[in-house]
Amino acid sequence: MTALPDWMRPPRAEGWFAEDLDRLPEAPRHTELIDGALVFMMSPQRSWHGRLVTGLTLALMAQVPDGVEVEREMTIRLDARNRPEPDLLLTSAPYDPDRTWYSPEDVLFVVEVVSPESAHRDRTVKLRKYAEAGIRHHWCVEDEDGVPAVHVYELDAPTGSYAPAGIFRRALRLSLPVEIDLDLDGLVPGLSA
Repeated sequence: MTALPDWMRPPRAEGWFAEDLDRLPEAPRHTELIDGALVFMMSPQRSWHGRLVTGLTLALMAQVPDGVEVEREMTIRLDARNRPEPDLLLTSAPYDPDRTWYSPEDVLFVVEVVSPESAHRDRTVKLRKYAEAGIRHHWCVEDEDGVPAVHVYELDAPTGSYAPAGIFRRALRLSLPVEIDLDLDGLVPGLSA
């Protein structure tokens, strides 16, 4: 077994904290903090995932109102020990070129595009953590034989957990948290529906 590089060793006995991610220049680009543990995205990204995230980013950027920003692959500091990185988020925070993370209260909704490597985290761990942090809207996008299916969740305030608000295929039209009208089949170039 190869020895771990020094940067992979936690800086304290309690493990990693959210602010530590900003001091790890040697870490892989997509490094998350989940329950004080570093999580690395080491699997090669599938073309479908990349194209879908790009298509969704562009479509949302064209539709969001003034005062709402679309961010791709930025972490959210949920608490001292959790800083996950959704594929996309919509935020009310103004653009800041030096920003490295968002606060949950500034996040309107998060989007996780499920990959084989991240399926468990996307469908269970992150879903629960985003709800506990009070992020009101969550989308989980599944690959159904190359066609995106968007599972939409809304935070149920009395329980503090997400309630399913619908599964959308082919098209998605919502008014919360902002007006959104998407041709899901058109998000992935080259997709023949």
